[in-house]
Amino acid sequence: MLFKNGILLSQSFLLISVLSLTLMKTETGNAKPVKILADTLFLKSLGINPTLSDSQLKLSIAEVSEYQADTISHAAHKFHKCGGFERLPDSENMTESFASMRQWRAQAQAFEFIGNPIPNVEKKTAIDTATKQVSEENLLATVRWLSNYPSRYHKGNSKHVEDLAEKVKQMLLGVTYPYQIELIEHTQTKQKTLRVHLQGKDHPDELVILGGHLDSIVRMGGVAPGADDNASGSSNILEALRIIATQPQASRSIEFFWYAGEEGGLIGSSEIAQNYKQANANVIGVLQLDMTLFPGEGELVIGDMTDFTSPWLRNYLKTLNNFYVGAQWKEDECGYGCSDHASWHRQGYAAVMPFEAVFNTMNQNLHTPKDIITPELSFKHSAAFAKLAIAYAMDLSNSTLKPTF
Repeated sequence: MLFKNGILLSQSFLLISVLSLTLMKTETGNAKPVKILADTLFLKSLGINPTLSDSQLKLSIAEVSEYQADTISHAAHKFHKCGGFERLPDSENMTESFASMRQWRAQAQAFEFIGNPIPNVEKKTAIDTATKQVSEENLLATVRWLSNYPSRYHKGNSKHVEDLAEKVKQMLLGVTYPYQIELIEHTQTKQKTLRVHLQGKDHPDELVILGGHLDSIVRMGGVAPGADDNASGSSNILEALRIIATQPQASRSIEFFWYAGEEGGLIGSSEIAQNYKQANANVIGVLQLDMTLFPGEGELVIGDMTDFTSPWLRNYLKTLNNFYVGAQWKEDECGYGCSDHASWHRQGYAAVMPFEAVFNTMNQNLHTPKDIITPELSFKHSAAFAKLAIAYAMDLSNSTLKPTF
């Protein structure tokens, strides 16, 4: 997770200076530079000079070595951030991308100016019944299973991804309509992303997407259980798939992602979102679940990340919450690249990320060996996110609603 720019101003100047000196080191040889996108303030605080900046978006492009990219990621963890940037392909025209993002931002501001109209949604008995099937015991078992891997670091192997794919394969044996289980390879990490596609009956080309990152990390290497970050969101997505797979075939297609390499710069989701954009994929909406176990504001109080997300989709999710979950919501911002929804947002797709708390009260054990199952975590709290995922997927995949931006 990459969080508020403001935290940089409150951290130790000495720490920033040390990290800046580390980042100034260069590698020998002719290694290809890595192009990254991040908050301008974050890059400058680490002594990195941008090659292109956008003052309105407060985002910048920089070229760094692979060594520096890893160091930036570890530096970000000192500020309770994940990765802290998005890796970019060399071929992408970021001047055009910035222009598009400014346009989407203006549209979002216009939407909010007219009072955030609520989407026309009605409560449905089938969805209410499905959300009541969420099992806290299942969530606990999945988080325990995933956090028992010594590490799910993206530069390691994909055994945990392949093991999850096998679990999903067994889970979907009873599904009678077309579906696909796929392990997606990436160019910037050897870790794979797991994708599950449930084909829609009437509009299979229209995609309702939900996902979370499966990788974990600790500062400067070591054991990385990642129970909250992000075995929690991954377990929510798996539980949502289990229940949705028992429902009648939806009108639109539903896709479930367990992304690779989020902690290394949104690697998996960035490549996938770019490929979908190039293919002109008709993505209706994207839900991201990243850290759902620590009730920093109290149980069933959800952090609503308002930056680089769709206001329409946020309002839609809140409406579903009123029908099927009953949680409270508190608005906050997390900065660019705080999770995989940013990859989809940058490609022009409506995305949303409900979070376990607001920034100041989030789990402070992320990216450490202490990110394990403890009494402070709440599976009742986490279950609310699984219910939201089910309501979002079932309702949006069986409607004609489309976000306006």
